[in-house]
Amino acid sequence: MPEYSYVCDKCSSHMEVVCSIREYDKMQKNLRCESCGSKSLSRDYHNDLSSLNASVKKADSELKTIGDLAKRNSDRFSDDQKVHLNKKHNDYKEDGAERKPLPSGMSRMKKQPKTKWPT
Repeated sequence: MPEYSYVCDKCSSHMEVVCSIREYDKMQKNLRCESCGSKSLSRDYHNDLSSLNASVKKADSELKTIGDLAKRNSDRFSDDQKVHLNKKHNDYKEDGAERKPLPSGMSRMKKQPKTKWPT
């Protein structure tokens, strides 16, 4: 069910309401501020949009790129799993890590600093 964020115009308190899309019009007519009881409320679209990506899950048919698939799958992981995967995939990059020997006559290239483009 969707979650709608509101800000009271009178006391500036924030509140969230969860209701179905069908009941939205009815709910909006009867909505009052939880703090002061005022009917003067405004939708807080900024808060709604910031949580939109976390709450909307794409179906398999809606995934357009491999990045969409990776994002959807990583959202399912717990924080511990994310830390473990990050450590697993980045341990080899550390300077002190053992490296495989190169064939004779070859050397390793030093990584160049990232280019910062003006925005």
